[in-house]
Amino acid sequence: MQKGVELEERDFFADRFSPDELRRLIGNRSPSEFFSWNSPSFRKLGASRGSLDDDQLIGMMLHEPRLIRRPLVLVDDELIVGTDKESLSKALP
Repeated sequence: MQKGVELEERDFFADRFSPDELRRLIGNRSPSEFFSWNSPSFRKLGASRGSLDDDQLIGMMLHEPRLIRRPLVLVDDELIVGTDKESLSKALP
């Protein structure tokens, strides 16, 4: 518990997201906001960032969770991606 907020953790490497779960988390945002472009796993693929569409990005994240930017923090209905300290401090009491 931090700042009076109880956190529920999920290891999405062991307990992977279903396609529906990942799409719900992403919502109306672009999957590219959730994609870890700097991941060694992405570099190994040799793919070009501009050559991938949203469905391909989601498929890749489902297949290889290392391609999902971390952490994902869901506060109420707002999903904060990565280490955006400003967004986290606004969302947490």
